[in-house]
Amino acid sequence: MAEYIPLSIPEDGKLAHNITHFARALRKAGLPVGPGRVIDAIRAVEAAGFTEKNDFYWTLEACFCSRPEHRVVFGQVFRLYWRDPRYLEHMMSMMLPSVRGVQEERKAKAGEKRAAEALLDDQNIPMPKEEDEEPNEETLIDVDASKTISTEEKLRSLDFEQMSTEEMAEAKRILARMTLPVRPIKSRRTVAGYGDIADWRATMRRAMRQGGEITSFETRKKRERYPNLVVICDISGSMSQYSRAVLHFLHAVSNAKGQGWAKVHAFTFGTRLTNITRHLKHRDVDAALASAGAEAQDWEGGTRIGECIDRFNRDWSRRVLGQGAVVLLITDGLDRDPEGGLGKAMERLHLSSRQLIWLNPLLRWEGFAPKARGIMEMLPHVTSFRAGHNIASLQGLADAIARGDDTGEKDRLMAMMGR
Repeated sequence: MAEYIPLSIPEDGKLAHNITHFARALRKAGLPVGPGRVIDAIRAVEAAGFTEKNDFYWTLEACFCSRPEHRVVFGQVFRLYWRDPRYLEHMMSMMLPSVRGVQEERKAKAGEKRAAEALLDDQNIPMPKEEDEEPNEETLIDVDASKTISTEEKLRSLDFEQMSTEEMAEAKRILARMTLPVRPIKSRRTVAGYGDIADWRATMRRAMRQGGEITSFETRKKRERYPNLVVICDISGSMSQYSRAVLHFLHAVSNAKGQGWAKVHAFTFGTRLTNITRHLKHRDVDAALASAGAEAQDWEGGTRIGECIDRFNRDWSRRVLGQGAVVLLITDGLDRDPEGGLGKAMERLHLSSRQLIWLNPLLRWEGFAPKARGIMEMLPHVTSFRAGHNIASLQGLADAIARGDDTGEKDRLMAMMGR
């Protein structure tokens, strides 16, 4: 057991106590580890035993990991907790504040940052200072930081998937304060008022009351109304972190007053379509997303975009898109449905909505090209194609909705496809 000594050695030296501390670190890193799994892990190690480190690793991995994406974080926490000095040095370097630019911080994997934060916080290890930081007691320099980038401004450009636990919590607070106002649209119906449409019936009725003499012309104007907002969000495994952030933003839009939307409808899809509109009515965002997650049983699963969009067109299109709604489609476009039909489903969705705006987190890559089959079928049928990987991209939605003719990156990518 000498090889598996943790960072902090309990006085009793019991393996069960060490596994309990290890499970606590996993929970801080974001894995759903409860007391039941801790008991199962202790019993599994006692029953299986181990002679090599790999046996111990796979025994705990089978007990604590229930989803494929949990394995990355588990492996990093395991190597750090069960004493890999080189990996500890790597994780400590990941926690260094980046002064020379944000690019190095963006390259860090989200799992590495969560593992480092969970373990370093648990062990009360002080954060190291940068190598080039040399304190000078004799010289005091006053620095004007009024034009420097604040923490909130950095978060606006940081990828949701690369955020640490603390950064994601702060990002959610920013999303809760954001708004998505919309301008009213003119209906085909008219109302009496000072407008540029002649109302001949009202004019003749007034003339009849004055002995047939026309003294003034009555006019009408088009009535203004607000559209519906319909959000269709992909909650598959590749979109999990982005969809959670978007749903936090959508909850703020649903419960905010004075933004103009007539109604806000929300749907999630992975392998099936789920209507979560009623769950977003909860004032508490955590309770709202918890109930929505319980409703959507396909969270972090596979993706069948074509089948789910077709299901929306058949069951919900006439109910929620009848008044010229604006549709936000949040997905990476990586369809895993072999039957196809995605292009026809997207065409019908586009024709049923006033605007169809597609938010794709893959646009964060500079070399993004529409090579996937699903993206090539979907792109011609959207009004606007925009990035949706950080706070700044969500803030740009208001401008796209207000302008109406904003196409985002669609024209450039369509040219790459030769269309």
